[in-house]
This record gives sequence, structure tokens and C-alpha cells, in this order.
Amino acid sequence: MDAEAAKLLGAGFAAIGAGLAAIGVGIVFGNFLEGALRNPGAADGQQGRLFIGFAAAELLGLLSFVVAMLLIFK
Repeated sequence: MDAEAAKLLGAGFAAIGAGLAAIGVGIVFGNFLEGALRNPGAADGQQGRLFIGFAAAELLGLLSFVVAMLLIFK
């Protein structure tokens, strides 16, 4: 396998992380809504944790996207 093919294959694997981040965001919001519907009084106290989980999942997705772009264009 030549270097160009390995670079593009690595970029493809890194891009998978962007899709997995979308699944992670869905899980975070789904679990928050499930908990908020079970106990609406505690939903306001958990909203900060919701945004922290969202930010962490998005950060990993953006990081994998940046790695993929660096592998493709560098």
C-alpha cells in the first residue's frame, strides 16, 4: 500500500468519528429528555450537565473532522 492510499484510508477512519459524535449527541439529549419527563422538577438542575455532555461529544466530533482534513490536505 502506498502512502497516499494509507493517508486517505486513515482520513476515512477519522471521519467515522464525526458520525459517531452525532450518535453521542443524540444519546445525551435522549437521556436528558427521558430523565426530565420522569422528574420535571429536577430538569432545571441537570441542564448544565446536558450542555457539558453536548460540548464533549461535539468536541470529539470536530476533533476527528480536523484530523481527517489534515490527513487529506497535508
